[in-house]
Amino acid sequence: MKKIKVIVNPASGKGYGRKMTPEIREKLTRLHIPFQLVMTEHPGHAMVLAQQAVEDGFNIVVAAGGDGTVNEVINGLMLVKQFTGKTAVLGVLCVGRGNDFAFGANIPKDLDAGCQCLLQNNKQWIDIGRVMVDSDPSPRFFGNGIGIGFDAVVGFEACKLKLTGFPAYAVAALKTIFLYDKAPVIRLNIDGESRDQPSLMVSIMNGRRMGGGFLMAPEGDMSDGKFSLCLAGDANRRTIFAVLPRFIKGTQEGHPVIQMRLAERITVEAFDAPLPAHADGETLCESGEKLSVELLPRQIEVICDQ
Repeated sequence: MKKIKVIVNPASGKGYGRKMTPEIREKLTRLHIPFQLVMTEHPGHAMVLAQQAVEDGFNIVVAAGGDGTVNEVINGLMLVKQFTGKTAVLGVLCVGRGNDFAFGANIPKDLDAGCQCLLQNNKQWIDIGRVMVDSDPSPRFFGNGIGIGFDAVVGFEACKLKLTGFPAYAVAALKTIFLYDKAPVIRLNIDGESRDQPSLMVSIMNGRRMGGGFLMAPEGDMSDGKFSLCLAGDANRRTIFAVLPRFIKGTQEGHPVIQMRLAERITVEAFDAPLPAHADGETLCESGEKLSVELLPRQIEVICDQ
C-alpha cells in the first residue's frame, strides 16, 4: 500500500509553493491519493523531513517545490539509505523556478500532470552524484548537476533578482559576463586523467538542463551510469556572448571553447583563484579549493511520466 509524504516548500518559486498548497491538497484528494502533507519551515528542513518520513515508514516522499527542495529531499533519502539501508521512492510536484531535475527525469512541469504521475506510479531508477568540498568530511548528494565557475555565479546572481524561472537565469547570465570573464587555471582529473587548464566553467551533469532553459547536457541520461561534462575553456566577453545562445538550443558542442565528454569521477582543484560552485542550484561554496565528485549508479527510484 502506498504511504505518501508530501513535503511542500512554501518559499519555492518566490512564494509560489505557499500559494499552490491548497491546490495540491485538492488535486491529490480528488484523485483519491492517500497522503500526509507537511511544510518546510527553514532552509535544510526538507532534508530532515525526508529522513523522518522514511524512518516513519512512508514509501513515497514527494518534493513539492523547485530544484532546491528536490535536492534537500534527495539528500535526506540518501543519508537514510547510507546509514540504515532503508529508502523511499521520490516523487516531484513542480512549484519552483527552474524545475531542471524534473525536466531531466521526465517529470511533467504541469501540476495536474504531476499529480497524475503520482497516481499512475510509473518509476525509474536514477543515478545520484556525491560531492566532497575541500576537507569537509560530510558528502553532499545531487540529482541534476554541479556547476563550477561561470555557471555557479549565474545561479548566485539569479537568486538576487525578483524574476523567476528562465528569465531570472537569462538576465543573471548576461550580468555574469561582466563579473566572471577571466578563466582561472584549474587542475582537472577526469577518471584518473589529470591536466591543468584555464576553465571558465565546469558543468558536471546527471540531468540535461540548468537555469530553467540552458541545455548543459542535451543528451544527458540520469540512468546511464555516467556524468555528462560540459567544459568551457578560456573565452573573452565577445566569445561568451556568441556561445551563450547555443546552450539554449543545446548546440554548444563543436564550438572551439567547449568540450563535452562522459565520466564517472571528477576532481577539480583551484590554482590561482577560488572556485564558486553549486549543486542543483544550491550553494556548495563561494571560494572552494577542491571538489571531488563521484557518480553512484541506480540509487533512487523516481516517479515519472512514461
